[in-house]
Amino acid sequence: MLFRRIIVASALVLASHGLAQAQSCEKNFKVSGVPLVTAISYKTWQEFSKLKPDTALQRLAQGVAAEGFSGIKVNKSLGTVDAFQETTGSGRIQTLRVVARKRGAGTRVDAIFDIQAGQVTSKDIVRDGLCNIVRSATE
Repeated sequence: MLFRRIIVASALVLASHGLAQAQSCEKNFKVSGVPLVTAISYKTWQEFSKLKPDTALQRLAQGVAAEGFSGIKVNKSLGTVDAFQETTGSGRIQTLRVVARKRGAGTRVDAIFDIQAGQVTSKDIVRDGLCNIVRSATE
């Protein structure tokens, strides 16, 4: 009986680990910083099985361009896409970094969007834009 409980408990732990890995970009979305006081960092990630990082990187760069970012730079050795947006006429930029790295048989894509202190935006808009970029790895 004890052995059966151990097996069931182990199966539940493994199942919950699998669910954590399968979480959507939206569920992984986090915000840090204090609006108008400090810089704000928006972060999210998602894992894609059977996707090569090199393939993802090219698609991610296209996804970044489709979201209206400028100054797009791809670093294949680091697996990164860096870009920026400028607030209309202010000269203050917001930076974006997207990273594609090997994770098991697939790729984990992380996206980080930073805005400067004193700037504000809607977290819903940022989440939608970042997740569009992250999902572009498979398109």
